[in-house]
Amino acid sequence: MKIIITGVTGLLGSYLARAFRDKGELFGLKRPTSDQRLLGELADQITWYEGDINDLSLLEEAFRDKDLVIHAAGLVSFDEKDNEKLLMTNTQGTTNVVNAMLSSGGGHLVYISSVAALGRDHEHVRLNENSKWSNSELNTPYAISKHLAELEVWRGSQEGLNVMVFNPSVLLGKISDVRSSAGIYKYVLEGNKYYPKGSINYVDIRDAVEIMSCLVKKGRWNERYIINKECISYKLFFEKMAEVFGKKAPSKPLNGMMSSLAVGWVKLYNLFGSRPIALNRQMLQLAQLKISYDNQKIQQILDHRFIPVTDTFRWAIAGSDEGYLWNP
Repeated sequence: MKIIITGVTGLLGSYLARAFRDKGELFGLKRPTSDQRLLGELADQITWYEGDINDLSLLEEAFRDKDLVIHAAGLVSFDEKDNEKLLMTNTQGTTNVVNAMLSSGGGHLVYISSVAALGRDHEHVRLNENSKWSNSELNTPYAISKHLAELEVWRGSQEGLNVMVFNPSVLLGKISDVRSSAGIYKYVLEGNKYYPKGSINYVDIRDAVEIMSCLVKKGRWNERYIINKECISYKLFFEKMAEVFGKKAPSKPLNGMMSSLAVGWVKLYNLFGSRPIALNRQMLQLAQLKISYDNQKIQQILDHRFIPVTDTFRWAIAGSDEGYLWNP
């Protein structure tokens, strides 16, 4: 089997490459300047196509004769300056992937989306694969870009592609990975005092790729799957993390008055990366919400045993150089 992964040099893409390397011949799409460190020696076992996700002719060439396309490339940002980039990369890029596959003869497409693409509002606090998108002030530009991208994937399904859509929650990797969950680890490692009153949905990245791999093997196509371990309060999440890291947990709740004062000057590290961004009202609202994502569908299919979160934190920090996290 010939498998190509877009975004293979990213955090999830690199773990997916390891999960699928024994299942066939690996191909990857990357920019000429992409950092391949997360792949390690596996980078030498991948046949590369170099270019941009918005180069349709390149995609058509790359997808030709491939049995499986895993589309993991995308932009994660909550910076308002990146709104146009989000649409160009996530929505238009996915449109190009779908069109290129259709032009190249169809095939099987795995699309890595996000739980954000399910939409959020104040009325629905527990979401599953059947939840319907609703327009809401709580939907970030990132969420909108992924929702629109999903519409393109489902269009591809109607036009003959076999598709599988995965909606992962916050992915917990290693501190040394620097990307993704490195920011939320840093929040505790730096000894910050405040915690949001809302809840966090998360999954160990090793669980995520194992679940994705198993579902692809089962061949349950043209369906959506939420990839999430559980939903717990930020308070408890940070307490468990702090205990493993040997740090003091954030102990003061972020209340409404403090939230309004925070806008414009507080800087947090978002849950998906280590780049500091200005905290805005929409992000503050989201951090205070208690929305959970139901994982019953994957449990009924796989009966998967998730890694305990304390084991995830021990694995995350094991062998890491904290200085590397602070200065990537």
